Amino acid sequence: MLLLSAVAYTAWVLEVVLSTGLDPVQAYISELAAEDQPLGGLFRATDLAAGLSVLAAALTALATGQARNAAAPGRRAADPGQDLSAPGRDRWALVGWSALALFGAATAADSRLPLSCAPTSDEMCAARETAGLVPATHTAHAVTSSLAMLGALTGLVALTVLARRRHRWPAVRRLGPWLLGAELLATGWSLGAIAAFQAGRGTWALGAGQRLQVLLVALWLAVLAVAVARSSAPQALPGPEAQDAQDTPGTPEAADRRRT
Repeated sequence: MLLLSAVAYTAWVLEVVLSTGLDPVQAYISELAAEDQPLGGLFRATDLAAGLSVLAAALTALATGQARNAAAPGRRAADPGQDLSAPGRDRWALVGWSALALFGAATAADSRLPLSCAPTSDEMCAARETAGLVPATHTAHAVTSSLAMLGALTGLVALTVLARRRHRWPAVRRLGPWLLGAELLATGWSLGAIAAFQAGRGTWALGAGQRLQVLLVALWLAVLAVAVARSSAPQALPGPEAQDAQDTPGTPEAADRRRT
């Protein structure tokens, strides 16, 4: 489901081969799904699929124990008093998966609250938006878009911290900090460009910033999907040599078995 959401969330790349009439460097990515756009229905459908898929993935993770205390197989606690197998919720996992649920729900809502027109390419639309003469869906869309990005960023931070502290998901441990740094830069670019556009100072390549921002979120979802799939794969049973080592007196493995 995470991988499906990553693919659906990058459906905007179809503008490379489809004629949308919008400048991908300047236009809001949400303008592709505007009500007056010829392919708006397609992009609204892919946004809905992306949102529902990641929402389902996050709720499944919360319901099946992904938010419980766990460590990598064979990992011992750094603190002798720390019980990594103790029942209960892991706060980083709980925050991370809950944030992804927020991201999914807000993205799905976003698709149901499209812009009525494309302000970056339609001067009349921009004028009506400035004068407050556009439907209330424009404001609602801005709110759901902000909530979606807040959820994505929070999930990225929390699950990366979880992976590094609990020594889980090697791909997330390696790539999470880099993706987070790049995502923060892209978000800053997008917010600055939006502020400039609303102040009448041009778009500052608003479309490029938003597309980079969304692409990084999709990449993060794909990395998380692969990491979760690998951690859930059945582990190979120990071979005869490993079993012998476990049964050899004096070895740490034998001591662990005696304590058990």
